[in-house]
Amino acid sequence: MDVLLQNEWIQTVANYSVTILMLVVFLAVFETVTRYNNWEEIKRGNVAVAMATGGKIVGTANIFAATIQHADGLLVMLMWGIFGFALLLFSYFIFEFLTPGFKVDEEIKNDNRAVGLLSLLLSVGLSFVISASITA
Repeated sequence: MDVLLQNEWIQTVANYSVTILMLVVFLAVFETVTRYNNWEEIKRGNVAVAMATGGKIVGTANIFAATIQHADGLLVMLMWGIFGFALLLFSYFIFEFLTPGFKVDEEIKNDNRAVGLLSLLLSVGLSFVISASITA
């Protein structure tokens, strides 16, 4: 396997495949912690949910990009990616905790685009912090 992963083409496909697989898993985890169905809401045209979900996708991809650049193999990349995702998920709970005047999930489900945009920016912004920490 190590010999195969020395080929840049195969390494790229492996990194891409692991990232896509983990993105699907992480989106399923986010789906379980939110009080709404992401894909049904997006299908209905809920822009706030689309922004929040898009932020999670970009944030997760950013974390995996950092792990790919600095990991010494797929297993290490996967471990750092999972750790980074856990921090991103924790950030979502902190966002909910720091807004006691309203429930983030409820506002996003109700298509409050200001909250959706803030969720997107929080996910992307903190993914840069997580990525910088991974690469340090």
